[in-house]
Amino acid sequence: MEANRAPDVPLRIAFCVYRGNPYSGGQGVYTKYLTEALSDLGHQVTVFSGPPYPDLDDRVRLVRVGSLDLYRESDPFRVPALAEFKSLFDLVEFALMSTGAFPEPRVFGYRAARAISAHRDDFDIIHDNQSLNWSLLKLAYQGMPMVASIHHPITVDRLLDFRAARGIKAKVGSFRWYGFVKHQCAVARRVDSILTVSQTSRRDMVSSMEVDPARIEVVPIGVDTTVFRPDSSRKRTKYQIVTTASADVPLKGLIFLIDALGLLQNSYQDVSLKIIGPRRPESEVHRRVRDLGLGDKVEFLGKISQAEIVELYASSHLACVPSLYEGFSLPAIEAMACGVPLVATDGGALPEVVGADESAGLIAKAGDAHSLAVAMARIFDDDALASSLSHHARLRVLALYSWKSAAIATVEAYRGAIAAANEDGGGRRLPIADHSESYLSDEAALRFVP
Repeated sequence: MEANRAPDVPLRIAFCVYRGNPYSGGQGVYTKYLTEALSDLGHQVTVFSGPPYPDLDDRVRLVRVGSLDLYRESDPFRVPALAEFKSLFDLVEFALMSTGAFPEPRVFGYRAARAISAHRDDFDIIHDNQSLNWSLLKLAYQGMPMVASIHHPITVDRLLDFRAARGIKAKVGSFRWYGFVKHQCAVARRVDSILTVSQTSRRDMVSSMEVDPARIEVVPIGVDTTVFRPDSSRKRTKYQIVTTASADVPLKGLIFLIDALGLLQNSYQDVSLKIIGPRRPESEVHRRVRDLGLGDKVEFLGKISQAEIVELYASSHLACVPSLYEGFSLPAIEAMACGVPLVATDGGALPEVVGADESAGLIAKAGDAHSLAVAMARIFDDDALASSLSHHARLRVLALYSWKSAAIATVEAYRGAIAAANEDGGGRRLPIADHSESYLSDEAALRFVP
C-alpha cells in the first residue's frame, strides 16, 4: 500500500458488504450504484461480498466471500451437510444461527479481512458498508485506512422489533437476534471516519450508539434518474396506492398502512394497495389484511424488476412510505424521481428527504393510520395538488440526490482517512480487552482458525 497518493491519482478501493444483492435491501442498492459511480470517476473498486452476491458494473471486480449461506431465500435457516464445514468459523456461524443469533456481519468480517490481508498492498482504502466487525477494524488499527457507512442506527430496528414482539418467547428471540448490535456499536465508536446518509441518522447515531459526532460525515445517497423517471404514456389507476417494504418488519410501518386502507375503503370503494417486497405469509400484516376483509384490495407483488417498479409508479395514483423510522429512504426518492405523488411519515429522516415544506410530498404522523388516510385522501380529492407534488418531487430529486455527488463526497472522505492514517504513522494497537463477549470473538477465533 502506497504511503501517500496524490489527490488526482485514482484510488484502489476494497469495498466490503456482508449481503450485497440489490434485492437484499438498501445496502445492496448502495453497493451497486456507489461502486458504479466511483468507477465513473476513474477509481478502481473491488467488492468483497457475502451471499447473496451483488449485481455490479462490469468495471467493478467482485470477490465472493463464501459462507454457509444459512439464510438463502430457497432454504432459510438450513442445516448444512457435514462436508460444508471447513473451518472453526463455519461452526461459529451455524452455532450462532442455531441459538437464534444473526452471525453474518461477524463471520463475514473475519473472512473478508483474511482475503484483504493477503493483498493489502493492492488497496489504498477499505470501505465497510455497515458490517461493523472487529476483524476489519483490526486492519485499520494495523495501518490500512478505513471508512465505514452506517445508513441508520440498527439500535432503532432492535427497539421497534422488541416492542412489537408478542410474549416472552418472542421478546427473548428478538433480543437474541439483535445480539450483534452491541459489538457493532462498540466498533462504530472506534472507527475514525463514518459516512451516513442524513442529518437525522447522524444525530441518532450520536444519541443511541454513542458515536463521536466529529467522526460522522453526512453524504446523501442517490437514485438513477435515467431509470426512475416519469412515464406519461401510462394512465394512472384511480385510488391505486403503491408501497415498497424491503422487509416485513415493524420498522416499515406496513401495518399502519393496512389500517389506513381500511379507513379509506369507506369513502373510496375502488381503493387498492400494491406492495413491493418479500412477504411472510404468517406475519401480522397478513393477519390484519384478513381481519379487515381487505384481501381483494391488497396485492403482495414480492420482488419485481426495476422496470416493473417504474411501470407501477407510473400507473398508481400515489405512493406511500409508512415507515416508523428511516435513516434515508430509497423508495421515497425512487417514487419522487418517477413523479408519483407521495405520502411519507415523519419517521426519522423522511421529512428531511422529502422536504418538510410538503411541496414534494405530504407528511403524515408515523404510526398513525388516521393521519396516513387523511394525507392520501387529500391527493385522491385534489388533482391540482397531485400534479404539483409530482412536479416538485422530480425537481427535488434532480437537484439533491445523484450518485455522482455521493461518489465525489465519498472520495473526499477516502482521501481524508488516508491522510489521517499517514499522520498516525501507520497504525495503532487494537484494544482487544474492549470486545470480549459471551461467545467466541474474532480475536479468540484467530488463535484456532488456520
